[in-house]
Amino acid sequence: MHPGDLFLNSPQLSIHPSLKNRTVFVTGGGSGIGAAIVAAFAAQGARVAFIDIAEGASAALAAQITEAGHAAPWWRACDVRDIDALQRAMADAATELGDFAVLVNNVASDDRHTLESVTPDYYDNRMAINERPALFAIQSVVPGMKRLGFGSVVNLGSTGWQTKGSGYPCYAIAKSSVNGLTRGLAVELGKDRIRINTVSPGWVMTERQVKLWLDDEGEKALHRNQCLPDKLMPEDIARMVLFLASDDAKMCTAQEFTVDAGWT
Repeated sequence: MHPGDLFLNSPQLSIHPSLKNRTVFVTGGGSGIGAAIVAAFAAQGARVAFIDIAEGASAALAAQITEAGHAAPWWRACDVRDIDALQRAMADAATELGDFAVLVNNVASDDRHTLESVTPDYYDNRMAINERPALFAIQSVVPGMKRLGFGSVVNLGSTGWQTKGSGYPCYAIAKSSVNGLTRGLAVELGKDRIRINTVSPGWVMTERQVKLWLDDEGEKALHRNQCLPDKLMPEDIARMVLFLASDDAKMCTAQEFTVDAGWT
C-alpha cells in the first residue's frame, strides 16, 4: 500500500474548507510521511507541489493522485543538499501555482550511526539533509506569504531525541534544532500573520521503518511505551499537518504538537 492510499480513498478524513485551492509546498513529499501529507492535501482540493530525491516513488504518487480524480501535483526530483536547486524548484513551482500559503518542511533521513564513526564530512552531510533545508525553504516562501497576507509553516520534528533514542546523534542534533527554528521565527513571521509550528511524530510505521527497524524488540517497545495500542501511521501525522495548515488553527503559532500515541 502506498502512503497516499488511505487519504485518497478513505471517506473518514475531516474536510477543511479553507484548504481548498490553497497552495502548498512539501519537501520530501514522494514517500513515507511526506507522501501521506501530499496525498492528504490533494484530497482536500489543495494545489500541491513537492520535491523528493526518489524520482520513481514521486512519479507513482503523482499518478495515484491523478487517478483518484484530484488535481495533478507539481513535483520535481531534487536533492535538498543543493540549496540552489531547492530554491529554484520552489520558485518554479510558485510561478506555475502561485505564491505558497503553506510550507511543510518534512524532508529527513534518520540513517543510523555511532558517535565514534562521525566525521566532519558526515556531520555536514546529515545537517545538509535534516537541518539546513528547512530554513532556506522558509526563506523562499515568506515573500509570497507576505503578499498573500497570511501563511502557515509546519516543521516536522521528532520525539526520538526527546525520549533519548540512541544510534543517531547527528539526527538528534538536527531534529532538536527544529523547535528552535520554530520558536526563533515566530515573532518575526507573526507580524505578517504567518504562523509557524512543529509537528513531532513518534515512531511512525513507514515502509522504511518496518523494513529496517521493526523487530520483536521494537514490537515490545511499542507495547511498553505507547498509551494507545495501535501503530502510528503516516496518515496520523498528516492529519495534524492539515489542521495546522488550515484556518482552523489560525491562532496557533510557536508551538510543538506531538503525535506519538502517548509515548512521551
